[in-house]
Amino acid sequence: MVDVTVYGAGAFGLSVAWSCARRGASVRVIDPNGPGAGSSGGLVGALAPHVPENWNDKKQFQLESLLMAADWWAEVAATGGQDSGYGRTGRLQPVANEDALTLAHARAEGAAQLWHGRADWSVIPADQAGDFAPLTPTGWLIRDTLTARMHPRMACAALIAAITARGGQITRDGDPEGRIVWATGVAGLEQISAAHTRSFGTGVKGQAALLQFDRRSAPQLFADTVHIVPHADGTVAIGSTSERDYTDPTSTDAQLDTVLARAIAAVPALADAPILERWAGVRPRARSRAPVLGEHPLRPGEFIANGGFKIGFGMAPKTAETMADLILDGRDTIPPGFAPAASL
Repeated sequence: MVDVTVYGAGAFGLSVAWSCARRGASVRVIDPNGPGAGSSGGLVGALAPHVPENWNDKKQFQLESLLMAADWWAEVAATGGQDSGYGRTGRLQPVANEDALTLAHARAEGAAQLWHGRADWSVIPADQAGDFAPLTPTGWLIRDTLTARMHPRMACAALIAAITARGGQITRDGDPEGRIVWATGVAGLEQISAAHTRSFGTGVKGQAALLQFDRRSAPQLFADTVHIVPHADGTVAIGSTSERDYTDPTSTDAQLDTVLARAIAAVPALADAPILERWAGVRPRARSRAPVLGEHPLRPGEFIANGGFKIGFGMAPKTAETMADLILDGRDTIPPGFAPAASL
């Protein structure tokens, strides 16, 4: 007998399945395309916080998820015997001008209040940043210790190993049993949109690249809107674009070349790094721009976990535990802005 069936083997689907399995539930994950076939099989894995100002439920939820991530992913790795690539290595960002420097100091004060001393946002001289840092016109950098990195493919593999170690099933087909969760990404959002008069959510294409450049212990960088993420396997991911209009969801083009050029301009040491892979995929963004969690709007008695967009892996630990509370115990602690009604 299966207690929980999850449709969709991406970041949210696998994470929800794991959180149910770790509490003793028998789980089955069904995805006809296989695990990580969509955007969760990408390259970047930047688990970066929202800026510490104009606080709201979404930012608080993300903060709690990022703070619990180290222990959560450690349990995944210990159970399944596979490393997820997680590391809370922090982040550096250049400060562009004097106005940005003033704002950075104000945000440092906001972080001190909102992050409750569990992570730090500070402004440092560039010469204190080490040998892997972006160029900065002011000589100052923002450094935060909350940002973490995740290798998406390693994370999916680690979740699969942990789920199966607890007796769970990962299949491409099968009949649903028990409580049913839909974590089907862009296809799931489009299905709900088709049943309503306006869009419930859509897909946003992203392009990224993977370089052979070993800085596995270095912080990730965010410069000129580009994420530069050193991974635990000795690669560096560069990304990404945000494309609402596209014809081929999996092709890369000159837009990725522009992203790479901006990354090299910020970190010239990347100029000679070999490109191992160019990747493109479509990420699910709900109309509310927040994750969609709770009872499924079209399927009474069933559940939805969707809309991770760019922060799916960063939100995954808290999302998974919150959904397990609802699915297994009937305890609803989902923020109102995450409820499906917020996107209808």
